[in-house]
Amino acid sequence: MNIGILGAGLIGRLTALQLSNDHQVTLFDADDEQATQSAAYLAAAMLAPIAESVETSHTLMQMGQRSQLLWPQLLAQLNAPVFFQQAGSLILAFEQDSGNLQDFARHLKGIEGEDFMRIDSTRLAELEPELAAQSKPFKHLLYLPHEGQLDNRQLLKALQSTLQARGVTWHAQTPAEIRDGQVWANGQLHAFDRIIDCRGLGGKTQIPSPSRLRGVRGEVLRLYAPEVILNRPVRLMHPRYPIYIAPKENHHFVVGATQIESEDSREPTVRSALELLSACFSVHKGFAEAEILQIASGLRPALGDNEPKIWVNNKVIQINGLFRHGYLLAPVMVEQCVALVNGKTDDLPQYPNLIETL
Repeated sequence: MNIGILGAGLIGRLTALQLSNDHQVTLFDADDEQATQSAAYLAAAMLAPIAESVETSHTLMQMGQRSQLLWPQLLAQLNAPVFFQQAGSLILAFEQDSGNLQDFARHLKGIEGEDFMRIDSTRLAELEPELAAQSKPFKHLLYLPHEGQLDNRQLLKALQSTLQARGVTWHAQTPAEIRDGQVWANGQLHAFDRIIDCRGLGGKTQIPSPSRLRGVRGEVLRLYAPEVILNRPVRLMHPRYPIYIAPKENHHFVVGATQIESEDSREPTVRSALELLSACFSVHKGFAEAEILQIASGLRPALGDNEPKIWVNNKVIQINGLFRHGYLLAPVMVEQCVALVNGKTDDLPQYPNLIETL
């Protein structure tokens, strides 16, 4: 089967990876191969179905848990290593924000004692010795033992290399759209047996309900902090929004806030940068000497209910609305899409309201 994929962000690349095993695949993307303008490039790539369940449905949590099982299988297909970790995560709060943490714990949809647990300073010292040794100790703590993360930039690069090695045709810096069941790009129509639209906000005008799709702003710092050792992602309760610190390899850290309800595409504001940097320093004093590698912002596509959707319209499949859950849900969304292409959806878990046939 000859398949055209619009959008070479995370979903587009993973879909191409899976379909290129058995089909001829062509990618179209307005960005370059490095995807430096995509939300996937800026993300922290945390895999946290339990932590995210505070604001999501039980179904979304289950999808995230299945994705955690699928990630190792996907990574094993790549021709370059990608940092992948499943060492859990920590939720921290200072005394003044302890009420926020208690409220957070009440809304977790996992099983207490299995998916999350309240821990003391002794357990913190075992998990994160440097946090336990800070001058202002944390007394309000949650440990989520099954959460994970990966290195998104390593992943995007490895996907690029693997797809090119497989002979996938890649039209970079080539905006495309769907016209009458064909792909319009480079001033001409391209015919395919199946078309998969993974463009996120770039495909807004062509999804069935364009008014439902909005951009949600995220602001991210990347730091190099050789004086800091963290073994797993940390979330700090904050009056405006939880702030996360995700440690990558070689003392690199991604710091950000989960969401800001705005389609403002400006660079990060002074206020947000100060909040993120102050949060880092409050968690670990070693961040005082960190090198700021990047301060950036981006918009993530979200539907009205903040849950993703797959629309099937004859030979066109559209995937959108992954919100801030791109890396958390990507494997299961791709699994469903590939099953639709191959006619094998009965073999997979069924998720209510995920797939809509037009």
